[in-house]
Amino acid sequence: VRMCAPVGGLLAALAMVFGMAVAFAPKPRITWEHRDVHLEKFHEPDIFNYSVLLLSEDKTTLYVGAREAVFALSARNISEKQHEAYWKVSEDKKAKCAEKGKSRQTECLNYIRVLQPLGASALYVCGTNAFQPTCDHLNLTSFQFLGRSEDGKGRCPFDPAQSYTSVMVDGELYSGTSYNFLGSEPIISRNSSHSPLRTEYAIPWLNEPSFVFADVMRERPDGMDSGDDRVYFFFTEVSVEYEFVFKLMIPRVARVCKGDQGGLRTLQKKWTSFLKARLICSRPDSNLVFNVLQDVFVLRAPDLKEPCGRRASLAASARHGAGVRGCACGLRWGRGVRGAGCINREARAANFSSSLSLPDKTLQFVKDHPLMDSSVTPIDNRPRLIRSDVNYTQIVVDRTQALDGTFYDVMFVGTDRGTLHKAVSLENEAHIIEETWLFQDSEPVQTLLLNSEQGRRFVYAGSSSGVVQAPVAFCEKHATCEDCVLARDPYCAWSSDTKACMALHQTDSPSRDLTQQMSGDTSGCRDKTKESFRQHFFKHGGTAELKCSQKSNLARVVWKFQNKALEAEGPKYSLVGRRNLLIFNLSEGDSGVYQCLSEERLRNRTVLQVLAKHVLEVHVLPRTPAASTLPATRPEGDRALLRVSTEPTPGPPAQAPAGRGPVLGAAAPPPSPAPTGVSCKPKTVVPGPCLKFRSAVLLGKKQPAADFSEFEQSVKETLVEQGSFSQQNGGQPRPALDTGYETEQDTMASRVEDSGRLSHEPGGLSSKDQWSRRARS
Repeated sequence: VRMCAPVGGLLAALAMVFGMAVAFAPKPRITWEHRDVHLEKFHEPDIFNYSVLLLSEDKTTLYVGAREAVFALSARNISEKQHEAYWKVSEDKKAKCAEKGKSRQTECLNYIRVLQPLGASALYVCGTNAFQPTCDHLNLTSFQFLGRSEDGKGRCPFDPAQSYTSVMVDGELYSGTSYNFLGSEPIISRNSSHSPLRTEYAIPWLNEPSFVFADVMRERPDGMDSGDDRVYFFFTEVSVEYEFVFKLMIPRVARVCKGDQGGLRTLQKKWTSFLKARLICSRPDSNLVFNVLQDVFVLRAPDLKEPCGRRASLAASARHGAGVRGCACGLRWGRGVRGAGCINREARAANFSSSLSLPDKTLQFVKDHPLMDSSVTPIDNRPRLIRSDVNYTQIVVDRTQALDGTFYDVMFVGTDRGTLHKAVSLENEAHIIEETWLFQDSEPVQTLLLNSEQGRRFVYAGSSSGVVQAPVAFCEKHATCEDCVLARDPYCAWSSDTKACMALHQTDSPSRDLTQQMSGDTSGCRDKTKESFRQHFFKHGGTAELKCSQKSNLARVVWKFQNKALEAEGPKYSLVGRRNLLIFNLSEGDSGVYQCLSEERLRNRTVLQVLAKHVLEVHVLPRTPAASTLPATRPEGDRALLRVSTEPTPGPPAQAPAGRGPVLGAAAPPPSPAPTGVSCKPKTVVPGPCLKFRSAVLLGKKQPAADFSEFEQSVKETLVEQGSFSQQNGGQPRPALDTGYETEQDTMASRVEDSGRLSHEPGGLSSKDQWSRRARS
């Protein structure tokens, strides 16, 4: 096979099940949870299986084929429904279907499987129709079915679980599916009023295929061949060239010619141009072979002048053990694979004007030998992307231009867990830019569709429960220039004017004001963020948690104290969630500046970012002997908040053992004082000072300061409770959460979220109510 430099073609994804571990599987740099990003959604009550998506020619309307329904949605916002049409199965057909052993509730329904444009004013729609496949025309003006009820046999599967694919070419439907009720007769056919054709029912032609994708490749009239347009079918079938104890699955690409008219005597009303070849996407050095095709995407270059401009990437899976591997693989082929069998300039010069004039010997050879010896191999003889522990199900690819003028093919690959991976090849390495959770219930992505309209680029994903619309990039989520550049997203660039990360296809800013480095070099970032820090006050012997927000899955968190790196695992420190720092048994020596840094490795260099800065002060307060902790008042605005504890103070703190994992919610209470002094714990006779204190609190009566002098020290102690207290921007002290170890605040305005902002829990008792309840008890 002669290979040529590709200028466009096909792109697909490979997914496989394989038992061996692979060290080269990349990890998504950022994971967006369902709650982190805004996604438009569409779901109609009691409608399921949104498995067919079609974009209108003007890219303004998204058509969705579901179970017994077709919807027209706004392509800009799919939550806006424009039209709907229902195609339900009659009760009589349901009963006949159930008599054949099928489920009345799940199988004997009408699953839309074919949704193709038929001119500018209609759609060609086919459904399983309770195992009686039927096709009809949907008028786009009235959005109603015309009731033609054409036989869908050979165009649409009988069983909704059977594989299928179709493409409309110049008003004629080319389809790959099963031809009978049992699904035992596979067929690739052209439904034409003047020249219908189909494959030969023979194992060498199709052997238990699972159809995946079909599309047409146009030939230029001024091309080297001046040949015919070709329709390609992608599928997986049982091998016919190898024999094993079990069925060996092989991915294939088959091709037929649009101008094929069948044979005159041999192959009458059968394809004379049918040829198929093996698709190879493998990692030979790791014995990884991806051999079950999942999905294919056609990436069309703006100019296909070169005759060898065909490129592909495939989706496949293989079962060998319990592990799962997902792969995206680029393929290409030259004239040897795609040039034979069609009537071209050379054939016409030999007086073969159509397939009807081909010799019987030639047609008999085609009939007996549909499999080509040549295979379609990966570009650069390697996969584009391999990911462990994931099964890729769908793929779309968008070609976009970066700020430096380089074009990148960005792959959007759906998984069986309801996530979307966005990946690009950088410096001969796969980089998964981000992973987005599309569906809350982790349901498989059944179909993907790309809308690459300039200025509004979206990816639509269909599942059993609904459709989700996601932008091609979440640039606005990168808050700093460093974050924007480190994402290495060809869609995103940092704008020095707006001080924001922006999508290139949505900005009018001149390139001189934008910063983008696909290498991840952050040295060009001149917009420095204001230094911010959080100030904390803690009690001696307590436990502190210092928070740090880290988005990158490729970076590790490094904590520094007074500019010296800390060993985060040990009796003194521990990490919570691999990010937040716990400090046990606080002492005066723990006071100082703590920094949380992100350390991210990019090929031969390391990038450090300061994510958070904390100033910690540990206070040692003198204590007076007391039997218990007494009420305390803490001003907050014009209110006086109270917290009274009548229980003895807990014992000394427990030390975190060395070598233990992260400790969540750990608290180290201070040692309890000797049980002396006056106690306000409810009893038969309440001391006078306690009654005065309670009266002042509940009745608002002002008492002389001397009346409370003996409790003054106790009040100050409870002001600094087991947690801590915080002071914000020089303001009044604020009440602490009862976390057992920490209170924090922002000392300066910062992009760092103040996760330690304090508030009372909803539904909880106020300090006054707690005091009153305990007094009554």
